[in-house]
Amino acid sequence: MLKPMIAAAALSLTLAGTAAAQQAMREPPQNSKKLSEIIAKVEQRPDFRYIGEVDWDDGGYEVTYYTTDNAKVEIKFDPVSGETKSLQ
Repeated sequence: MLKPMIAAAALSLTLAGTAAAQQAMREPPQNSKKLSEIIAKVEQRPDFRYIGEVDWDDGGYEVTYYTTDNAKVEIKFDPVSGETKSLQ
């Protein structure tokens, strides 16, 4: 009877630790640039027309924007430096 309870407790702790790690991955680091600064960089790009979407994913901001000729552009930004990263 005691072994199943210990196993259940261990599983609960493991799942709680995994959830905490996933939550940390979903949030930008404390020293990140403001999202408004990153958006301002996008708006300064040549032929910028409008932003279609902004996501936080895999440790970076993914911005989708459209140009004056309706081309779709997807860029990933490092949250700390504000520089572009390659999309993978």
